[in-house]
Amino acid sequence: MFYDLHIHSALSPCSDDDMTLNNIVNMSYIKGLDLIAISDHNSVKQLYHLDQVAKDKIDYIYGVEIQTREEVHVLGYFLKDVALDDIQSFLDTYLIEEPNDEYYFGHQYVMDEMDQIIEEEHRLLIKSLDLSIDEVIQSIHQLGGIAVLAHAMSDRFSIMNVFLEIDSSLDFDAIEVTAQEQKTYLQNKYPFLKDTVFLFNSDAHRLEMISEPVNQIDKDVFYGLWRKRYG
Repeated sequence: MFYDLHIHSALSPCSDDDMTLNNIVNMSYIKGLDLIAISDHNSVKQLYHLDQVAKDKIDYIYGVEIQTREEVHVLGYFLKDVALDDIQSFLDTYLIEEPNDEYYFGHQYVMDEMDQIIEEEHRLLIKSLDLSIDEVIQSIHQLGGIAVLAHAMSDRFSIMNVFLEIDSSLDFDAIEVTAQEQKTYLQNKYPFLKDTVFLFNSDAHRLEMISEPVNQIDKDVFYGLWRKRYG
């Protein structure tokens, strides 16, 4: 199946305001994707209306991009039967609060199934949770999700930039990279990653950035991450 599991909506301050649920779903459908995840920064508030928009068009899982205390980004992915309230409560509890400056960072809009603004988040979402990377990964697992090291080599919020290594004791489930060369490099540098699942996502903040149908993964391999974790 073709996928893009790292798409930001208008709730993320660094994302365009036209990254609405309908625009994301329709663009992903037009491009021929089979599975998507909207993965906003430190919030799942945009996901409550996703089912109504995606129904009969495209499959989805729930996502969130969490920033740890060390400023490493970790993606949490959850199946559709998860309680979004539990995830949001966890994020609200640990988010280090700072007011959003919408003139500098951009607005943080929550929209309904008709793309109508129903809320504006006034806490800056591109902040850290007051939890270490180990605690974030553990919390994702406690909530029933899988933990993926986001854009593992690509920017200042990547694990390789912050820690300069990937510790074999970290209990993550998969790694996100942006190029095959990065996967090859990491597997050569760390032999324990030989059988790790690698995901190639867009990290789209604009509609045109959503992936074309080029990244493909076997459905059993992907959903096998939950079976491996939870039996």
